[in-house]
Amino acid sequence: MCKQPLSHIVLGWLFILAGAVGFAYHATEINVQAPLDPQLILALTVRLIAIAGGIFLLRGAGRTRWLPIAWMAYHAIVSAFHSLDEPGFHVGILAIVSYFLLRRPHAPAP
Repeated sequence: MCKQPLSHIVLGWLFILAGAVGFAYHATEINVQAPLDPQLILALTVRLIAIAGGIFLLRGAGRTRWLPIAWMAYHAIVSAFHSLDEPGFHVGILAIVSYFLLRRPHAPAP
């Protein structure tokens, strides 16, 4: 495990926070009296993937930066089916996240 850039640490915590808030929100839709809705299971799974992506970013394990990028790309695609504003917003966030996770680290000053 190596020292992570500040951008990876910040994004890691943001993904953990977004996943946890989304999971808590969707967990309120669980009805123990009825079978689980497949869309609810998918929503909860997607939130857990966000949390895992954030944890992997904080740990700096291998090529884990691709999981948060894929998660944002998924949201950009799914948002295209919701409204006209959402895809642009998610694509913008995807671009920002991709920039900070894929850029080369700066060389240390001599």
